[in-house]
Amino acid sequence: MAGKKLVVTGAVMGGLAVALGAYGAHGLRAHVGPQELAWWQTGVQYHMWHALAVLALGLSGQAWGRLPGWLFVLGAAIFSGTLYAMALGAPRWLGAITPVGGVLMIAGWAALAWKAGRVGKLGA
Repeated sequence: MAGKKLVVTGAVMGGLAVALGAYGAHGLRAHVGPQELAWWQTGVQYHMWHALAVLALGLSGQAWGRLPGWLFVLGAAIFSGTLYAMALGAPRWLGAITPVGGVLMIAGWAALAWKAGRVGKLGA
């Protein structure tokens, strides 16, 4: 299967997103303020949506899905990771790095649109 690594990565990302979401809902709530909890929830949402996208691209088995998939992985790691870190007390300057993850996720969606649109022309 062309996308086995993406399937495994997407599944791990999804499981981690569920675990982190549960931690945010049950363990973190008593220790942080509303702003930190909002950062955490935003991180979990983007983490899970992109885990599902990575999983779908991996399951498609299409070679053209690799670039968008790995852009999603890297983007979600940076975007959600910096939000998780700030929610746990890391310096707020990490917020300046968060948009890099967002740009990578957007690039993943753009690459997906471009590559999927080219499939009919390329015949592969």
